[in-house]
Amino acid sequence: MSVRRLAKDQPASFAFTPENLEKAKWWMAKFPPGRQQSAVIAVLWVVQKQEGWVPEPALRVVAELLGMAVMRVFECATFYTMFQLEPVGRTAFFQVCGTTPCMLRGSDGLMELLEKEIGPRSHVSADGGFSWEEVECMGACSNAPMAAINDRYYEDLTPASLKAILDEFRAGRTPPPGSAIGRHGAAPEGGALVLADPALFDGSRAKPIKLPNAPEPAA
Repeated sequence: MSVRRLAKDQPASFAFTPENLEKAKWWMAKFPPGRQQSAVIAVLWVVQKQEGWVPEPALRVVAELLGMAVMRVFECATFYTMFQLEPVGRTAFFQVCGTTPCMLRGSDGLMELLEKEIGPRSHVSADGGFSWEEVECMGACSNAPMAAINDRYYEDLTPASLKAILDEFRAGRTPPPGSAIGRHGAAPEGGALVLADPALFDGSRAKPIKLPNAPEPAA
């Protein structure tokens, strides 16, 4: 298990925007009275969506809002790897899967490209726009190798297609997520190879059946 620590450099304070404070209270209202601490993960996510990461002053604000010990909020923020404990790229944050299926399909090449184009892992580029890290399995093994960029999955990647995606973000555009080779979901390359007969789905092969013990139709 990796060691997760708060960033050395922290802002002096944190405050929710009015909109995000309402969103945090919306999450809190989903739980019975006295159980608002159950919203801690959702409220920390609101923090991250506002700031791009979870700074230390935000832990104290969340603890006060939910009426819980700061250490318990700290435990949640450091346990779940979905929470970034240091700043990430404002434009695009790349999370490259390095688990076995993606590694066998070339994720090392993706990480080499990002290190060349952006810099070392877990460090933000000089312009503040980009950063990347290696993560564990994100459940898209059929479309390996893949990366989560901001909140979207980009799959069936090669260094060349990932470079094209990076260039799109650099140009101020957001490339569409999904498979880089155009396959639908986890279907085989080129489209479905089985269960392709329309008769399997249009009802033409259906045969009349009689349910056991069903009453006879009225005359």
